This record gives sequence, C-alpha cells and structure tokens, in this order.
Amino acid sequence: MKTDILYGKEGLTVDLPDNSFIIEPTNLPKVEDEQKALLDAARNPIGMGALRDQVKATDTVAIVISDITRPTPNHILVPFLIKELEHIPHENFVIINGTGTHRDQTRAEFIEMLGEWVVDNIRIINNQCHNKETLVNLGKSKFGCDVYLNKDYVEADFRIVTGFIEPHFFAGFSGGPKGIMPGIAGIETILTFHNARMIGDPLSTWGNMVDNPLQEMTREINRMCKPDFMLNVTLNREKEITNVFAGELYEAHDKGCAFAKEHAMFRCEERFDVVVTSNSGYPLDQNLYQAVKGMSAAHKIVKEGGSIIIAAECSDGLPDHGNYAKIFDFADTPQELLDLINDPEFEMFDQWQVQKQAVIQVWANVYVYSKLTDEQVKASMLKPTRDIEQTLKDLKAKYGPDMTVAVLPLGPLTIPYVEEEAIVK
Repeated sequence: MKTDILYGKEGLTVDLPDNSFIIEPTNLPKVEDEQKALLDAARNPIGMGALRDQVKATDTVAIVISDITRPTPNHILVPFLIKELEHIPHENFVIINGTGTHRDQTRAEFIEMLGEWVVDNIRIINNQCHNKETLVNLGKSKFGCDVYLNKDYVEADFRIVTGFIEPHFFAGFSGGPKGIMPGIAGIETILTFHNARMIGDPLSTWGNMVDNPLQEMTREINRMCKPDFMLNVTLNREKEITNVFAGELYEAHDKGCAFAKEHAMFRCEERFDVVVTSNSGYPLDQNLYQAVKGMSAAHKIVKEGGSIIIAAECSDGLPDHGNYAKIFDFADTPQELLDLINDPEFEMFDQWQVQKQAVIQVWANVYVYSKLTDEQVKASMLKPTRDIEQTLKDLKAKYGPDMTVAVLPLGPLTIPYVEEEAIVK
C-alpha cells in the first residue's frame, strides 16, 4: 500500500503493509478568498472592535511573528495587517521574529517568510533571548522566575501577535499567547517555562488546555503585557488557510483551539506495534530537535516496547546551534538522561526537547529516516534507517506476522489517542 507522507518540501512515498491503519486529521479545504476572510476577521474580530479603529495614526505598532520553524503564512498575514493599518506610517511598524531560543533568521529567510517588499520597507528584528539590553523585566511569575519580554514589543503603543493553531506536544495547542511567551521572552523566563517539572507534568500534553501548567504560565505572562490584537489561522496539509481567528487574545485563541481540536483529534481503539510518522514536512522537519514532535505524536499510540519510524528531512541538521546535540554527551541511555534532567541541579536550555525525546525512547524504539548521517542519529541515541520498507520487514520478524502498523502521514498535525488513556477533555 503506497502512502504519501509529508517530508521536506517534496514529500515521500512509502510502500506500507496493506493492513496499515492511516491516521489523518480532516483535510479541510482552504478558504475561498484569503483576503476576504482576513478582512472579515479584522473588521469583525472576536471580543473587540474593528482592528483599524483601535490604532491611532501616531501609534507605534509591533507585529510578532513565528520564526521559520513554523509554517505560519507570514507572507500573507503581515502584508494584510500593514495594508489594513494603512493610516500608520511604515516607519512606525516593527516586526519581531519570535525565535525563542532558536537561531536568528537571515535576510534571505526573511524574504522567504515575509516577501521582499516587507523586508525592504519595514523594520524587522530577531528576538535576542540572551541579551538583556533588548529585554524588559515585567516582574515575577508565580512559577518562580523573573519575566523578561522583548523591549520593542513592550514599548510599542499597539501590539499584535500572529501565528497558527495546531496541536502542541506539551502546550496543548500552539498559537495565541505562545507567540509572546516563549516566542519573544528572555532566556531565564524560557528556562522556567521548559523546566523538567513543567515538561514532565502529565497534563502538559497534546491537545490539553485544562490545568496545563505551560498554558497557565504563558497566559499569566501575556496578561503582564497583553497583545492588543491576535491574528491566528488554521492550516491544512498543503499549508493553506482553512480558518481565521482574530480579536481578543484568550477568547479568539480558545475558539481557534476548539476548531483545531475538532478536526485534528483521532480516537484509536488500541495501541500499535509500529507507528510510522512524519514531522509535517518543511518547515517543521528542518532539524531533529523539531522532529521530536512527530515522535511524540506517535508515542501516544505505540505499544510499550514497540517501534516508531519517523521521516524528517532535517535539512538544518540536528541543528548545530543550541545545546540539543550536546546534552546527549552527558549520559549513555535515555533513562540516564531523564535522571539527569530531573535533577534540580541540572539546567541547560534545550533540555526540554531531550527530556521529551528520552521519555519516548524509554517507552519505544525510534528509527529516523532523514538526511542526517548515521553517526549523527546514533549520537542522539536514535536508530538510523535508510529504507523504511526494509525496516518494516525487519520489525515484522521481531513482532510476528500479526504486527500492527499505524501511519501518521501528517505527523503532529494529528492528535491520535487511545480512549481509556485520553487526557484531553
């Protein structure tokens, strides 16, 4: 059974066993007219008055975007916002790239993300989480850290956050307040948001917004310096806009999450011996760090002792920035990594991704099909595969002729779950 899965920019066709169980979200059609949908949303937003009536001609306006690891259609959303706010001089705008702890984007990448006109005419900055001169301390979080956010954002007269809403492996859903925290936060705040206790909480999981500590913290920090307007979208597998959610941050985001949950959740009767997954293709599968999300989606429905095969191109490597790759040098097994990260004395940014990966690996084997070298994959305590079909044949010898296989062609755009284990309310 030939199945297309999202991989890089071109996709990948895999020949799977005929009895494989395909798990996909409802593939909604794109909106008929993107500009009309955006205009309707901006002029009739959720929980507030029309966008352009809220902004004075003399205001400075900060627009926060998600970075290149997210498929947010910034090239559509940002030009629309600038046009809708045409009474604002171009020099009064600043676009803040919500990198979190990720690397800066280059000019070429900004052109890819935003279009050349925006890059040539509007001021654009990368958030600098380590540089306190570019941050403002807003006080103390109830979660125990100082709260630092981007200075240009805090000092703007009017603040807009953009993004897209999809299932998220520890925050429940992306988009909304997450664009601000951790998108444009300082490293101290981000480290608390991603510490072992927060990430290890069983309520910090796919699709769960009830008592999720990550959502509680991001919403608390957003209230300290709240965006005046949210513009989020949902996307289909072709990365086309399927719906627009705009207006008051929390109310609009809640409506967007409810819509995404309705179309992205998939109930399974039981777990599977093998789960083949992707990481939703480019730009989400640019590196192995991001690919942990696809592994985590598969983890929801793979049997203990089972196997996950993830296809993630990893065109940007492990990546070669940050500490993700370095942390594996501190231990010899996934369990040792978990023990290390759970030690209150240990703190290193990117540990949250390694923690999530190690939890998965303690439960199941993980094979990686990518452009990485075998040595890179093995150094990350994972198993390389150059031939998914052959790996499936090898696993059949291990699990027997009745081996059960599930496939997540869109990876973490789907929330599979087993009924009796579901946390999602």
